Amino acid sequence: MSSPFDEWFGRRRSNSWFPDVDSMMKEMEKLMQEAVKNMDQNVPKNLIRERKLDDGSVVREMGPIVYGYSFKIGEDGKPIVRKFGNLNTFPSSLSGRFSVSDQREPVVDIIKDVDKLKIIAELPGVIKSDLRISANETSLTIESLSGERRYNKKIELPNEIEPSSGKSSYKNGILEVTFKLKDSKDHGVSINVE
Repeated sequence: MSSPFDEWFGRRRSNSWFPDVDSMMKEMEKLMQEAVKNMDQNVPKNLIRERKLDDGSVVREMGPIVYGYSFKIGEDGKPIVRKFGNLNTFPSSLSGRFSVSDQREPVVDIIKDVDKLKIIAELPGVIKSDLRISANETSLTIESLSGERRYNKKIELPNEIEPSSGKSSYKNGILEVTFKLKDSKDHGVSINVE
């Protein structure tokens, strides 16, 4: 009996005009089949469940496995891409396998204003008392390490902030943290001429 992965990977055109591309595709399909086949070995045990169906058979389920990215254009006109989820998209160079964590990276957006920096993070399924937030002048760390959904993300900030100015709110799974930007103007000290 073939699996859905075998069927998906097996869909190929025969008599192709591009044999080099076909051989590359076959190699990539082989790598993907191996990665998917071994994926359950790299999934944390708390993300694997078995359940019995009415007919007596047992189904093994993994998840949730989440992967995505957000994309925007920065002030300098260059793209900013931030990944989120719990899937390491780069297979290990030794094993060729993907890895899954039981902690997710939340979707994060950073908005710079004239004198402040706002960080918005999506943390659905987390209660306020489970959140831990810490900051220094160049980074913000968001953690939720208890409860059903776990998140962990260290965010490198584009500008230096005043950590003690931090204010946050959390409502309906959306965390907003605002900081004053560190004053970069060098006011200097007046020196009398003698």
